[in-house]
Amino acid sequence: MLFMVEMEVNIPDSADPAVVQKKLADEKARAQELQKSGVWRHLWRVAGQYANVSVFDVESPVALHDIMLSLPLFPYMKTKVTALCRHPSSIHDDDR
Repeated sequence: MLFMVEMEVNIPDSADPAVVQKKLADEKARAQELQKSGVWRHLWRVAGQYANVSVFDVESPVALHDIMLSLPLFPYMKTKVTALCRHPSSIHDDDR
């Protein structure tokens, strides 16, 4: 199943800078791991915001939920999840 996930990160000003730096490094490593595995298909930065739009390919909404919870920055995120399906007018043979 494909899901578009919009993530907006809001780290509080009161957060410990050392903790934030560690979480940022861990987030990058986790995101790259999920991309290499093929689960996190696409990752785009939203220009001018601390936000991204991503496409995940997972077995179920529960699997996506578990992945989202595994992200180190998840406690600081506002997310919006949209299920996706192929459009009948697409000229591509698959959804990649």
